[in-house]
Amino acid sequence: MAQKESYAERTEKTSSPNLMPTEFSEMGKKRVEEFVNTQRELLEKLQEMNRQWFDRAQSETNLTSEFASKLTAARSIPEAMAAYQEWASRRFEMMAEDGKQLFADAQKFVEAATRLLPNASLIKGGGGSST
Repeated sequence: MAQKESYAERTEKTSSPNLMPTEFSEMGKKRVEEFVNTQRELLEKLQEMNRQWFDRAQSETNLTSEFASKLTAARSIPEAMAAYQEWASRRFEMMAEDGKQLFADAQKFVEAATRLLPNASLIKGGGGSST
């Protein structure tokens, strides 16, 4: 009865010491570097977005504080209504700005994340590898 070879023995017999040519190694190294750089860029973009939204939250807090002060200082209903109209007008402007900023942030993030895809150069409209 013939003895069965173990997987390790078969692998030792069939594998050569230089299984991966230098070109493949360099290609893999380049791919890993691109991946790391893209990850770093995504992190930087997220940190930038976080700072912008934090600043935005602070400005909204300031606006609300000003509104509360004006409302407290109002001596009549027309003064209170004027304070409310001013606050509401500014608040709607800020909401419109928020929408634009959110869209721009999402677009930046998607552009950076697209580079993580295996065929990102095809998505960008290029035909080959991106250099």
